[in-house]
Amino acid sequence: EVGILAESYIDQGRLIPDDIMTRLMLSELKGLDRYNWLLDGFPRTVAQAEALDKACQIDTVIDLDVPFETIKRRLTARWIHPASGRVYNLEFSPPKMHGIDDITGEPLVQRDDDKPETVTKRLQAYDAQTKPVLEYYREKGLLKSFSGTETNKIWPHIYAFLQTKLPDVSQNDAATPR
Repeated sequence: EVGILAESYIDQGRLIPDDIMTRLMLSELKGLDRYNWLLDGFPRTVAQAEALDKACQIDTVIDLDVPFETIKRRLTARWIHPASGRVYNLEFSPPKMHGIDDITGEPLVQRDDDKPETVTKRLQAYDAQTKPVLEYYREKGLLKSFSGTETNKIWPHIYAFLQTKLPDVSQNDAATPR
């Protein structure tokens, strides 16, 4: 129910309100207190950060400083095959035939939240709401920033940093999404 509500905001290019996002995330984090975990894209507002800090011990915050034009170009190049969920990116993982799923031959579609006008609105909202979060964690001494435009150039630096925080995590473990 909360996920459907959240999706309606995303489809309109709006960020999910703090109370909904916080409820979603904190319910997911329950029971993970004995594990190391990494959040991607949360918290995005100071209110979310404060709620997270009340519920969990935060060890470090990583900021990926990537130009908005790079993000916009990558997101708007993303197309999906709705029936299977296969994702293609016109820049680095394109379909064999433009606009056609490699396996079924069916048309690919672009999600509403990947359309240029929606991505622009989302990035503007993200910028306005997230800069204060970075400052919030910078003041706490928890923020580490990495700048760049290419994953394969940024990742080795992030991995080396994470090794200082989680020395028992192997490269293979770090590459496996959970």
